[in-house]
Amino acid sequence: MNLREILKNVRPLTIVGNADTKITGIKIDSRQVKPGFLFVAMKGTQVDGHQFIPKAIELGASAILCEDLPETTAEGVTYVQVESTEDAVGKVATIFHGDPTSHLKLVGVTGTNGKTTIATLLYNMFRRFGHKCGLLSTVCNYIEDEAVPASHTTPDAIELNELLERMVQAGCEYVFMECSSHAIAQKRIGGLKFAGGMFTNLTRDHLDYHKTFENYRDAKKLFFDQLPKEAFAITNADDKNGLFMVQNTKAQVKTYSIRQMADFRARIIECHFEGMYLEIDGREVGVQFIGKFNVSNLLCVYGAAVMLGKQPEDILVIMSTLKSVNGRLDPIRSPEGYTAIVDYAHTPDALENVLNAIHEVLDGKGKVITVCGAGGNRDKGKRPLMAQEAVRQSDRVIITSDNPRFEEPQAIINDMLAGLDAKQMKKVLSIVDRREAIRTACMMAEKGDVILIAGKGHEDYQEIQGVKHHFDDHEVVRECFNS
Repeated sequence: MNLREILKNVRPLTIVGNADTKITGIKIDSRQVKPGFLFVAMKGTQVDGHQFIPKAIELGASAILCEDLPETTAEGVTYVQVESTEDAVGKVATIFHGDPTSHLKLVGVTGTNGKTTIATLLYNMFRRFGHKCGLLSTVCNYIEDEAVPASHTTPDAIELNELLERMVQAGCEYVFMECSSHAIAQKRIGGLKFAGGMFTNLTRDHLDYHKTFENYRDAKKLFFDQLPKEAFAITNADDKNGLFMVQNTKAQVKTYSIRQMADFRARIIECHFEGMYLEIDGREVGVQFIGKFNVSNLLCVYGAAVMLGKQPEDILVIMSTLKSVNGRLDPIRSPEGYTAIVDYAHTPDALENVLNAIHEVLDGKGKVITVCGAGGNRDKGKRPLMAQEAVRQSDRVIITSDNPRFEEPQAIINDMLAGLDAKQMKKVLSIVDRREAIRTACMMAEKGDVILIAGKGHEDYQEIQGVKHHFDDHEVVRECFNS
């Protein structure tokens, strides 16, 4: 494709060289550049891509998109200077990959918790309606049945458009996508056209990146500010930030709630570990999920399906057949009669939701033992809050390692324990080795009890000093049961 055509949605400050040069690919990683490629020099949070311009040229880059022109330019290479490569990269990637979102309906979901569940359930539901679909999620990306491993909640702008182009080529009609606050703030979704957007909830998370809760909140809101008027915006009326998110959107606004008047409403009729019986907009349905937070998730899915033109009765029939996403409230029954639940909860609010769901089913008839930790090199402020929430709703708590990354596991545990007073500490054990922590919890449990193993959910690894080691909470639980 011609470079000039690729730049049609970008306003260059300066072009040095031939703007009609042919471009055969776009990359932001200089190591992946091939002859004929456009290299985009991004000023990232860790490194400045401008320092890799010589490497990109060495590998055959035909053009460079940058904010700062080099002092000396290479012969035969075209340099395009823009005010912000972060702003431009999504726009050029969209054009190069054929503007994929003009050929399908892209629906995004944002919020602190529930994104993976909602996006995945919509993907599964619309496939059962007979549509070809794509999924962009934390757990895995899918192009129909083809799994494409996910390294981030939202891929970078170039990888994202590559995936969307492949989805168009595969005949996908709908794509359901998690939109993280990082991706929105870093404009990774720039240039994409959304048919709809959904907001789940907002609690403390990612403050290591955003610095303040207000910045985190505003990143989420920006997604709705940018929705076109033809799109829909569905928001959670039960969250105090729900209406704030959509106050400046041009999209058609709909609300959902389990507590107050809204466009889409639900209530719980019965609740068991196997599932719930609900009333949604006056119709009764049995679902294979538990917890009020999952009622909100299902209601959001229901609302999105309605806005995408499906009939309520047909939606509920399919909803009754859907199962929970891997690593979200996964129950594993022990031969001794207690239950272990593996869940991805890694924020104070997510822990609260999962423990509430467990208590709703237990109804005081068994003890709750919680195993949890906190990730390294992430928001340290939530660590004591997570410990407090675990202690508040559990009979016993074992604080252990999650993904320590480049931090010392014991230092992370100490940060969590710092939030507890002497009385609370009487409920708590700290065991650095996660496998041993899970084994200890299983030894403590009796018939009728529930063990919550929180923090990793679907993950099958532990990241320690930059190395990923195989570790799956589900496998460890089953090992304990078998021994």
